[in-house]
Amino acid sequence: MVEEYSSRLRRAEIGHHHHVAGAYLLRYAQEASWREDNRRVTNGEQTQRVAHLAMKRGPSVDFSGYWQRHV
Repeated sequence: MVEEYSSRLRRAEIGHHHHVAGAYLLRYAQEASWREDNRRVTNGEQTQRVAHLAMKRGPSVDFSGYWQRHV
């Protein structure tokens, strides 16, 4: 299972993200893990889950100001 997860994470880096910075590796791994856990859930239900989780949380400490280079 670890090899399958590593393979999917590596393919996500090549296909989706194009570059994974070391400082954010944990976040990318968490996203890949969430995708792995929810891959058999319908798209609509995934969207509802993500929206629900996003509304429960405040602004991200790690990614607030990311595009403005305030990291």
